[in-house]
Amino acid sequence: MDFFADYSATWLAGLALSLMVTGIIAGLMAGLLGVGGGIVIVPVLYHLFTFLGIDEAVRMHVAVGTSLATIIPTSIISSRSHFKRGSLDPHILKKLVPGVIIGVGIGAIASGVLDGQVLTAVFAVIALLVALNMAFKKDGFSVSDGLPGPMGSGLLGTFIGGTSTLMGIGGGTLSVPILSAMRVPMINAVGTGAALGFVISVPGAIAFLINGMGVEARPPLTLGYVNLIGLALIVPATMLMAPIGARVAHAINAKLLKQLFALFLFITSLRMFYGLVS
Repeated sequence: MDFFADYSATWLAGLALSLMVTGIIAGLMAGLLGVGGGIVIVPVLYHLFTFLGIDEAVRMHVAVGTSLATIIPTSIISSRSHFKRGSLDPHILKKLVPGVIIGVGIGAIASGVLDGQVLTAVFAVIALLVALNMAFKKDGFSVSDGLPGPMGSGLLGTFIGGTSTLMGIGGGTLSVPILSAMRVPMINAVGTGAALGFVISVPGAIAFLINGMGVEARPPLTLGYVNLIGLALIVPATMLMAPIGARVAHAINAKLLKQLFALFLFITSLRMFYGLVS
């Protein structure tokens, strides 16, 4: 705890407030867009850890691991809210979940080998591609009329699970645009993405917890790569705000939902690219 002795009580209070505000925004995004909140939490934690002087070797790993842990309760609440409103499609889940689980396993193994800059680059590039797709995709554009067969759905699930684990995000960030391009209604894509967030976050968080055991230069009160301070401050806010976000998702039109999703991902991507070059 000597680490915190270098900072004033006012500064520490500001840090705590920043984490709680992060949780509020992440909860709204989880319910509104089905993204699990990680798309907010990862870059915020990354920059907070940078400001705190946390070693670059572990900075991104702790941000990702902590994010995955916070997604677990948020995705449960968000999924239940969407299920009650009929926007969670069990048929789509059954087709994607096996591949998602395989992908999470691959991502978990890779996370123990890749360095922090690679994880940051993965986050920035994928977030930018998804944002551009959502912003410039023409209305009515589709690549297919529904999900492919078992093999194709398995490959899609593997990509979603593996990439989401490395990025520390819920499955909605990738599954929402993918499902939308397959003529799945936007509100159903969002609800299903929220459920995939749970499938990804539980094994993903466990993997980052295990991979970080005994690693040097981690922040204080960090179990594996899961920071307990961030977890304690972010989770209550996300659990409170996720149902509100789900209600808002049903009150606005699909086009606006896509625009919000694209704008948020674009801003997040720019933040992460800045972190790589600065």
